[in-house]
Amino acid sequence: MYERSSVAELAESLKSELDRYPVGGKLPSSRALVERFRVSPVTVTRALAQLAAEGLVVTRPGAGAFRSRPRTTAPAPADTSWQEVALSAEGAGDVVPRSVDASGVMISLVTPPPGVIELNSGYLHPSMQPERAMAAALARAGRRPGAWGRPPVEGLPELRDWFAREIGGAAGSVRAADVLVSAGGQSALTTALRALAPPGSPVLVESPTYPGLLAIARSSGCRPVPVPVDADGVRPELLAAAFEATGARVFVCQPVFQNPTGAVLSAARRPEVLRIARAAGAFVVEDDYARYLAHDDSGPLPATLASEDPDAVVVHVRSLTKPTSPSLRVGAIAARGPVLDRLRAIQVVDNFFVSRPLQEAALELVGAPAWPRHLRAVAAELRHRRDVLAGALRRELPAVEVPHLPSGGYQLWARPGGPGDDAEFAATALRAGVAVAPGRPYFCAEPPAPYVRLSFSGVPDSDELVEAVRRLRTALDRGAGPADRVG
Repeated sequence: MYERSSVAELAESLKSELDRYPVGGKLPSSRALVERFRVSPVTVTRALAQLAAEGLVVTRPGAGAFRSRPRTTAPAPADTSWQEVALSAEGAGDVVPRSVDASGVMISLVTPPPGVIELNSGYLHPSMQPERAMAAALARAGRRPGAWGRPPVEGLPELRDWFAREIGGAAGSVRAADVLVSAGGQSALTTALRALAPPGSPVLVESPTYPGLLAIARSSGCRPVPVPVDADGVRPELLAAAFEATGARVFVCQPVFQNPTGAVLSAARRPEVLRIARAAGAFVVEDDYARYLAHDDSGPLPATLASEDPDAVVVHVRSLTKPTSPSLRVGAIAARGPVLDRLRAIQVVDNFFVSRPLQEAALELVGAPAWPRHLRAVAAELRHRRDVLAGALRRELPAVEVPHLPSGGYQLWARPGGPGDDAEFAATALRAGVAVAPGRPYFCAEPPAPYVRLSFSGVPDSDELVEAVRRLRTALDRGAGPADRVG
């Protein structure tokens, strides 16, 4: 049973029994609940926390949980109709839109109902996260001298130095002074676009691309312009044509395990991309989000574009979140020249600095012997899950086409085949108990065909992937006519 499902069921069971206890009466101990319901202590703790959040119980550290006083009748809801006027007044002519569409991002963040298999996740399942190593790192970090003081606005020097070595590689072309510690990759991308692209300007993006990037661009008042990607990454001739046609001064790309296609920018195209951007007087934002998600059959990864950039064209972004936990929001921005001062100023205005205990914990984690072991384990598990999901699709849903089998990352980019579009496929999948991400939000213009993104990282194990495909097969067969059978 999923941990989240167990928590919800235990919370409901405890709710149904609350009338047995007087107001202020003590509930059974956590140990008693563990033994009675045969769940883990963590499940009990989370279920009680849920009841406390609903105002049904009060928890007292060291004493236990007690039934709280029933709430009085809820007040009448406020009349918020005035806000429609306040939020939209004089907004039609704004360069930066006042409303933000986060729907493309929320697809990967919303938790599906219990029992639904998550093929829409953008993070590692807890079973793949280095929870023990992170807990140990956080405990050590909290005991460091000055751990709870204010850090330098640029980030801890030791952490900046570590990121510089990771980004610059053997060439040593990136220095600690070129690095700013950020609050995760999304924050770093937002800072980069705000620094490089003024409101109203075009921003070149890969097509398809990460919906979170499109949301950042649009919420900043920029106009994302698509440049198609194939199995070898962005197509240089189309990139050059896009720069010439739009006058853009920014191109955002993911050269390693591109989201969602999994493509790796080829060796031949890498210098071409830098040359084209330099000729256009433009920056390249290198979003290196998946470098730590290589599969164990990927072979040596190419160096970062930042390490091969003699003209300071590249603004490099990376994060520790993807290979660890959604809550370890520590990343980095690397750049050289006057743009670094602008990046620093924007980041300071937005966030002041990244939490020092979190930086200290990140430094402890990446410096521990458990870190390389964790990356090797993730590499092997991601490859296994990729092969299991791809194999299940070939056997059960041969009409679903996977144009490119990635050697890194956590998703397959697939064409559903058959009648209907990606939204219809996703709706059918959800009714069958499988959450997938429709492909439309990954395109900033008309998509060339229906696509869906199938993540294999957010489930407990590979058996769930096989079960997900079985459910999809059953649902699609049920809705197909004789001439449209998927098998």
